[in-house]
Amino acid sequence: MPRPSVEAERKAQILRATCAVIADAGIHDLRLTDVARRAGVSSGTIHYYFDSKQALLHAAFEHNFRHSLERRAAVLACGGSPLDLLARLVESYAPLDAESVAAWRVWAELWVHGLRQPELQELNESIYGEWRRTVVGLVRDAQDQGLLKGGDPVLVANTVVAMIDGLAIQVLLGSRNMTVDRMRATCRAYLDSLADG
Repeated sequence: MPRPSVEAERKAQILRATCAVIADAGIHDLRLTDVARRAGVSSGTIHYYFDSKQALLHAAFEHNFRHSLERRAAVLACGGSPLDLLARLVESYAPLDAESVAAWRVWAELWVHGLRQPELQELNESIYGEWRRTVVGLVRDAQDQGLLKGGDPVLVANTVVAMIDGLAIQVLLGSRNMTVDRMRATCRAYLDSLADG
């Protein structure tokens, strides 16, 4: 298998560093010098790959999403019934470890800054469109196999996505009433309540 180009590797290195800085410091306090230091490159190298800070941030959010897709693909590749896959997928999005917590912090920054930036709103729309379609497909397949109660699969999927997002934000904020274990139990209980039989 051919080795990826040095340019592609360098760009990915910068995007990983950008996501790490966003997770640690947020977008408001993000400085290109911090990204350069974290990536082990010069600020000039960052400008070579990205025309502006906005371009870098947009690419970093897309990078975070692609990484999320890789995790999702690994979960879906395990096989099993659509209901089992849905349960494992939901579980995989719990902020359980440093990597998933960092990814959630990047998402939270996207949402906050997307309130005032139309290009981030469009990125969110694209990302969430794909995520919802995945969940809708699993819900619909589970209903078709008689594993979940009938009803509008889009409504069920939107409820699942909203539940994951809302509970994860509470976990990230350190809520004493919503720990990651309680989040996981809540999501499991909701899916169990939908099971047919």
